[in-house]
Amino acid sequence: MDSLVQKSVVALLSHRPETVDAGPFVIGWDPTSDSRFISYATPRPGAVITSDGVTALVAAFRKINRVPRLEYVTSCAPDLEQHLLHAGFTIEARHQYLVCTPDTLTVPVTPAGFDIVEPTTDEEFAGGLAARNEAFGGEPTAGPADVARVRRTQERGGVVLVARADDGTYVGGGQASPPGAGLSEVAGIGVREAFRRRGVAGALTATITARAFATGVEAAWLEAGGDDSWRVYERVGYVPMGQRLYIALD
Repeated sequence: MDSLVQKSVVALLSHRPETVDAGPFVIGWDPTSDSRFISYATPRPGAVITSDGVTALVAAFRKINRVPRLEYVTSCAPDLEQHLLHAGFTIEARHQYLVCTPDTLTVPVTPAGFDIVEPTTDEEFAGGLAARNEAFGGEPTAGPADVARVRRTQERGGVVLVARADDGTYVGGGQASPPGAGLSEVAGIGVREAFRRRGVAGALTATITARAFATGVEAAWLEAGGDDSWRVYERVGYVPMGQRLYIALD
């Protein structure tokens, strides 16, 4: 599973608006955003990593004016971490990823008072994104570039859903990446604080996952941001698997 997840990350980055092949690495980046979480690199599974390769990777990032940063499954490049640390990189986080299959998925009933829908208009995309941004501690806004980015995910075969209260208030949302290496990454599941602990996050996660399976992927994977989200994901059928590393050179 580690190799499949890493291959799915390579596929995901390869479909960013711009890509750079830097030796054993692929950089996926978006000229419309300077977010370090959108533009980053990952190694190809099984590639030979050297200190010279890391130096070339940093130079490639500097050329596009982005922070040198990587996300990857550690077992797929076991020597890479030491090369990066030697080059001055700093570890941001270590995460255990979780995996769900059609056999383990449980889809709960959407809680009363809420709807989970697929956005079709700019207003719906922006509403869901603004709610997600607020859920993650950012400003409750979303601009045209943000809407365009999520629309691309949907247009390329990914899943985008928003959650709304009966009065029309956008309370959250999430998405799944287009299929890559037979997998899909479920990401950005966020519910505004005032609407948490009502079952919305679980319903969102499970519904997004079910729709990803409907596209033909064999499994979905995600990362949990804390104990509360971990419990939500396990309840709908996600099982802990391997380790991923976030590391950057600021």
